Amino acid sequence: MEATRHVANFGAGPAKLPRSVSAAGEALQVYGFVIHSLSFFHVAEMSHRTSDFSKIIKTAENLLRELLNIPENYKVLFLQGGGSGQFSAIPLNLLGLKETRYADYVVTGAWSAKAAKEAEKYAKVNIVHPKLASYTKIPDPSSWNLNPEATYIYYCANETIHGVEFDFVPDVKGALLVCDMSSNFLSKPVDVSKFGVIFAGAQKNAGTAGVTAVMIREDLLGFALKECPIVLDYKVQVENASLYNTPPCFSVYIMGLVLEWIKNNGGAAAMDKLSTVKSQMIYDLIDKSNGFYVCPVEKKSRSRMNIPFRLGSIKGDEALEKKFLDKAVELNMISLKGHRSVGGIRASLYNAVTIEDVQKLAAFMRSFLETHQS
Repeated sequence: MEATRHVANFGAGPAKLPRSVSAAGEALQVYGFVIHSLSFFHVAEMSHRTSDFSKIIKTAENLLRELLNIPENYKVLFLQGGGSGQFSAIPLNLLGLKETRYADYVVTGAWSAKAAKEAEKYAKVNIVHPKLASYTKIPDPSSWNLNPEATYIYYCANETIHGVEFDFVPDVKGALLVCDMSSNFLSKPVDVSKFGVIFAGAQKNAGTAGVTAVMIREDLLGFALKECPIVLDYKVQVENASLYNTPPCFSVYIMGLVLEWIKNNGGAAAMDKLSTVKSQMIYDLIDKSNGFYVCPVEKKSRSRMNIPFRLGSIKGDEALEKKFLDKAVELNMISLKGHRSVGGIRASLYNAVTIEDVQKLAAFMRSFLETHQS
């Protein structure tokens, strides 16, 4: 237990939990039970039909509404299926708003590409910008060709694999905007009123895998296509307070603890400041390494959440990168290996990753540079 406490987890998700939250989870593992009325049982055994769980899910909703200042005309759902489930749910719920089945997609990385591909099953998808040779930048909005007949415009706020992040909300001239915020959710304040739908898998910044938060403007409910599975129908889930089917009770419980932790530590604005400090620490080191560390992403599009980089050159030196990863594990720094589709190194700096964790990584990177730079 003591050794585990000092591991710095830079995983892209499921990601590090705040220490106070993971300690609560450890207590449940050790003792196995929590107090429930006059009896004892594990949170994972809790029926979603009990008043106890109703309090848990309502508390999570209230905290989320407070943290993001969610307007009253937006419904909050806690659903299963992850972000990938929402790739289907978005077109299935929204395309019925118009007779034509058109949808605009901004494709800036693997996740928005997957979302667009899934939407092609139901919609005529328009990729609004010229195809990117590589996912290393946000295409200039002046190059976007929006379809006025499109029901909605979709983008992914942060691409975990390629390390590309929007630092702005696209101006879509009043069109319906949909956003996947899974990997930078609650890392900064967001004006929810600019969006029709926001969704976010919890396992990056808001909890553990299993639950996905969905925020939808209420006038968009009730337009699901007839082929929409009932568990993906937002109107049905709203009418049942996210309880149409058994929700991931334990994941919702953990999410509530994380939301409370964010609130107690200054909210989204404080997370924003910390994210800037943490990411800049690593980017500065990369940029001043004389090419020993190389980040392929254009500076103005760099993610504060996920920092991909190679060693030796833009294409990387695999032998050197293996030495880097092996040494990092020896020093209790884990999950730094880049995604299998791009290779290299990736440091994910979500909310629960501490300044001390990042300082430790930066110190190691400096030491490794001094040892191996020719």
